[in-house]
Amino acid sequence: MATPVEELEQRLAALRTQLREARRAGDATATARIRKELREVEADWEAVLDEEESESLQGASTAPPPTRAEQRPVGRAIPGAVPVREQVYQSLTILGAPAAPKLISSVYEAFFSESLVATKLASLRRDEERSFTAQGYSRPYYICAAINHDRLTAARGLLAVSVWSLEQRLITPLSPRADFLRHAIGTAEQIQRLDNAGNPPSEAAWRLLRRFALTIPGAYSEALRPDPERVLSAARAEAEVHQGEGNRERIDAARRAREQLSDVQQLFGARELHDALRSGGGVL
Repeated sequence: MATPVEELEQRLAALRTQLREARRAGDATATARIRKELREVEADWEAVLDEEESESLQGASTAPPPTRAEQRPVGRAIPGAVPVREQVYQSLTILGAPAAPKLISSVYEAFFSESLVATKLASLRRDEERSFTAQGYSRPYYICAAINHDRLTAARGLLAVSVWSLEQRLITPLSPRADFLRHAIGTAEQIQRLDNAGNPPSEAAWRLLRRFALTIPGAYSEALRPDPERVLSAARAEAEVHQGEGNRERIDAARRAREQLSDVQQLFGARELHDALRSGGGVL
């Protein structure tokens, strides 16, 4: 009998297939409905994982106390306790837009107790592509590539999440600034969530928000800590300025990608010309 996690993962795989078919058919109503259900099932999946982890920790509490050599500093997780792909997923979920490994690492260390070494991300996207090619939508999500809007190839050095829409993962000429603002918004919102839950954000989180605020007109103040609401207001106001033209480019590129690319290419990008020539036996 399948476990609750396995049942939810099967449901997620089925929903992703339905979503892909609805997008290809151009059915906006069905696409919106399936995406909403997908988010709900993903939330259930996360809740079940949290519950299983909690039960595991409770069981571990009956074990003998650790020796002095086994003890770790308070507030730091055991190294390697969270898989790298899950660390990246959590950081990108906060940021809400494609990001480079260094920023992903900074975000994880700011909001979670375990460090994330950016160099560990070097081969992650290739590993994820191999896994997706072999297993398809068997996982709830994959760490994939941001996609260049013109050539539909993978944007170098930028990671994204497979559950994001193509439009969200596309890189256009306006993306560097638009995604920077999205990163600032996600960081400010996460700080607000922690504050509202009674969990004081770390100093690293405040430093990260200050870095964003420094280059957003109207977001920065001389206060010791930036005001998250002020950052949100300023970042959203500027984002609206870029929205129209950027959205048109993203929508057009996403349409071309869905027409021209396979499922794996829509997540990891079309092959570069020189790669295609090599695989086909062409001569450079």
